[in-house]
Parts: sequence; structure tokens; C-alpha cells
Amino acid sequence: MKTLVISGGSSGIGKATAMLFAERGWRVFELSRHGQSQDNITHVDCDVCSEESCKKAISEVLKQTDVIDVVISNAGYGISGAVEFSDMKAVEHQMDVNFLGTVRFTQAVLPQLRQQKHGRIIYTSSVAAILAVPYQSFYSASKAAINAFALALANEVREFGISVSVMMPGDVSTGFTDARDKSTAGEEVYQHANKAIKTMERDERGGMKPIQMAKLFYHIATCCSPRPQYVGGFSYRILCFLDRLLPKRLVNWIEHKVYS
Repeated sequence: MKTLVISGGSSGIGKATAMLFAERGWRVFELSRHGQSQDNITHVDCDVCSEESCKKAISEVLKQTDVIDVVISNAGYGISGAVEFSDMKAVEHQMDVNFLGTVRFTQAVLPQLRQQKHGRIIYTSSVAAILAVPYQSFYSASKAAINAFALALANEVREFGISVSVMMPGDVSTGFTDARDKSTAGEEVYQHANKAIKTMERDERGGMKPIQMAKLFYHIATCCSPRPQYVGGFSYRILCFLDRLLPKRLVNWIEHKVYS
């Protein structure tokens, strides 16, 4: 029985992923602030904003298993609003959860993976890391930071038999949309903001099912040679491919037209 440790596994993509791995015979440790244990899924309290909490959670996992085969860092949330009027505390919290939370979780689990000389780390990023979304600037930035972090880390830990990948979902229908921290400050100045956010939320609610992303996570976890980056959803793979082919000015102009 292989072992998965996943952060942010109590809802949305994380929950679907934890359940799929458990159904396929894995022992799953789900780390989050809220969650419940069930068959083959053991909940462990963890707040990725706390270095101590991350280390304590991994220590608890290692009391129950000797090996961690796959780690999925999935904890995160989103904020939206115009950059000029964004509250810096909200901005700092966005980066603290999404990016620094990823770093803390990684630092907590790396000693075990390095000692056992094998393991896979998979990060939940976003298509927004490549196609940055207006009025979701800081969320996009936090995911772009994860992409860069993962590529650098992959070369640091390669000698220890550890692989690192990111999975970038497109729009997925989960509770993430309703949980977004939305700021309306400055909408009288940035008159496209409200429409842009509504367009974004409409696309998310009509998006893919979490199980589709869970299946992609499972593929990355079990394939022979995982790639550094994956995009979740066929249409989003096409968009990211076009982003590499077309001039960035054109791509950004198209995004402007979509959200204005």
C-alpha cells in the first residue's frame, strides 16, 4: 500500500483527489484545518501558515507510516480586486497561504523524502500562472511563484530520487469560487472590474469537475517519468500552447477583451 500526503484535502479538488487515491488502494493522509478521517483517509490538523503546524503534521504522519511515496501540496484560496485599491494585508495573506504555505509544507516533508531516497512532489498551480487574469493579479502571481519554485526545487532534489511537478487546472467547479475574498474597492474607477469577476466566476461554475483533476493527479503520481508541468483540461492545454506561439502582446490583448 503506497502512501499519499495531501494538503488542502478537505474540499474541492483536494477532497476528490484524496478519495480517488483511497479508492485505488492508497493510504491517504489529508492535512487541513478542517476535515474528517474516513476509510483509508486519515485527517491530520495542519495550517500551512504555520511552520510549526506543518512540521507537527508531518511528524504525526510519520508515527503511522515509514514511507511517504507522493506529496500533493494543494492548500490555497483566491482574492480578487483592482491592484491599486487592494488591501496589503489581504495581499500578504494571499501570498502567505498560496506560496509561503507551499514552501513551509515542502520544507516539512523534504527530510523524509530525502532520507528514503525517493518520492514525488506535486503542486497545485493554475492556468492563471501562465495566462494571468486581470483583477486576480495576486492569485496569478502566487501561482506563477509556485511554478518557478517547483522548477528550481526539481534540480535541487533530483540527486535524492525526488521528482517535482506542477498541475495547472483551468476552471473547475468547486466551492473555491464562493470562498474567494472579493474586494469591490475602486470599482467606480476600474469599471471593468465587476464584469471581469462575474465572467471569471461564471466560467468557474461551468467548469470541469474536480474528479477530472483528481485523475490527472493520479496519473502524475503513478506514471513512469512525470513531466515538470501539466495543464488540466484539453481546451486549457491548447490555450497554453498558443501562449507559447503567439506574441505576448496579442495574448494579453485577447485576455483584456475577454474580461472587459
